[in-house]
Amino acid sequence: MGNCSLLLLLGAMLMGVSIGFSEGQLAYDYYGLTCPNLENIVRQEMLSIFLNDATAPAAFLRLMFHDCQVQGCDASILLDSDDFSITSEMVSSRNFGIRDREMIGRIKSILEMECPGQVSCADIIALAAKESVSLSRGPQIQVPLGRKDSTTCSYQQANAHLPSPRISVDGLLNMFINKGMTLAESVAILGAHTLGVGHCINIVDRLYDPEPDEGMDQSFEAQLRLSCPTQIPVENLTMVPNDITPLTFDNQYYRDVLMGRGLFGIDSSISRDPRTAPIVSQFALDQNYFFQVFSAAFVKLSSTNVLTKGKGEVRRQCNQVN
Repeated sequence: MGNCSLLLLLGAMLMGVSIGFSEGQLAYDYYGLTCPNLENIVRQEMLSIFLNDATAPAAFLRLMFHDCQVQGCDASILLDSDDFSITSEMVSSRNFGIRDREMIGRIKSILEMECPGQVSCADIIALAAKESVSLSRGPQIQVPLGRKDSTTCSYQQANAHLPSPRISVDGLLNMFINKGMTLAESVAILGAHTLGVGHCINIVDRLYDPEPDEGMDQSFEAQLRLSCPTQIPVENLTMVPNDITPLTFDNQYYRDVLMGRGLFGIDSSISRDPRTAPIVSQFALDQNYFFQVFSAAFVKLSSTNVLTKGKGEVRRQCNQVN
């Protein structure tokens, strides 16, 4: 589907047909007969979670990205370590700050009462992430379903494949273009930074580098130094907002980036690289265009290297294999 237009995508959605992704077939009507109320249940549960924690959308969006980046979108990130062969991906330092994994399990338990043995944890992660976007005033995204859950996980792959806060533009583009994204989609998926916060531990190297980032707004840098006053953070959980509207999915991230107020080094880099800078400017000026491109990128990311049909399983509990 790498080169399909948005119109073809929407047309296929309306027709309810299966669309080929990666290694197998996903479909927009996959649970039409086996769990027809699935999306309504997930939406209601996510709304309940968000009403109790306004920061939860960022957590679920990050959870999907970290799952899909390791072994593909297979819920491997939810597996807990056991006494036999499984060491959780959460052992990896690259998963620092990941939270709300247990909420996926809570939604799974509700779905097990509604339609036992049907809905995979991997599909719940994808649905939770897309509801996180829409409930934060972002675009309404339709995602194809039918993923199966993995029976393995790898913290070594998490160490190898989850990006560092110091990733370069080349590294970013290679990572997403290898998933079939266009240049614009690669910049759009980074717009997920419009939600949530960053930890001081991930930005102090940039703040206290002997060669300062000349693209960073000086007043913004001073503000960050007040929040993160030492090169070795006194407390690892100290956080700063990703942009000035961290609870709203909008294009403010790109506006901030253009003003030199991007939190991470990659934020500053995409505003200056000749390949990505024009796209950053477009997204900053046109939120609807950003929403359109982000939606296409989200579908591609959430459909990467999925397990379908005879591969994988539908776990009874999300944190352990059957």
